[in-house]
Amino acid sequence: RRLSLPMLAALAFAAVAEADASPPTLVRQGDCMQLVVDDKPFLLIAGELHNSSASTLEYLTPLVERVRKMGLNAVLAPISWEQFEPSECVYDYTLIDGLIERCEQNRLKLVVLWFATWKNGQSSYAPLWVKQDTNRFERVWDRDGGRLETLSPFCNATREADSKAFAALMRRIREVDRSASVVMVQPENEAGIFLDMDYSDAAQAAWNGQVPKRLMAYLHEHADELNPRLVAARAAEGRAAEGTWKEVFGDGPAAREFLLAWQTASFIGEVASAGRAEHP
Repeated sequence: RRLSLPMLAALAFAAVAEADASPPTLVRQGDCMQLVVDDKPFLLIAGELHNSSASTLEYLTPLVERVRKMGLNAVLAPISWEQFEPSECVYDYTLIDGLIERCEQNRLKLVVLWFATWKNGQSSYAPLWVKQDTNRFERVWDRDGGRLETLSPFCNATREADSKAFAALMRRIREVDRSASVVMVQPENEAGIFLDMDYSDAAQAAWNGQVPKRLMAYLHEHADELNPRLVAARAAEGRAAEGTWKEVFGDGPAAREFLLAWQTASFIGEVASAGRAEHP
């Protein structure tokens, strides 16, 4: 069928309008966060693939089609660091490209889940070259000095490598996602460790160091919004304005948990920032 000039003009205008639309974002509406896509509220009615469902294009293709046939409007799908960067600084775009293409074909939005340094409190989806180098990429230590399989959130080399890979992923999404199928990306998934604390040398140095001023300022400015456990820990120690983690929060499990949460969140924040610099 031939397209008339008015129809061509309309299509061209729509393409320009889509290109000029703001990136997907989260906007607070009262007590809730609202996803905004193409400058309009968007409700995700999504189907999430299993952890390994996106390991091959052959396996994920019928699943994406099934999501569309179910009447859903989005897919949540993982991309693992192990498959994306099989060798250091060598990236395999097969899965992310194919996933975006299949979502475009089925008119579905896509939420990418980045399985990298952590997934389910472990590091199963990190690349083999990371897993094998236990000196460069430090593991979590238990109290007795034993090493866990989980990568330590206190290791700068791991944070830098993860951030670099995530930035490469976001850059690729920016390059190939012409129809803006990707509306959200989750950096890391189910982060954490199966211990109260990492007892590695780097973690112990942080424990004996000063609580970051940025965190102390936040605690002061948001005193009425803090978790009750956090408030109780601070109250028991006389609400010290500065000091080590033990001096500010006490020498109990809560203090070690707060340090671990802060370190993990800071790690993920740097990964996210690296990705945002490539694609907002």
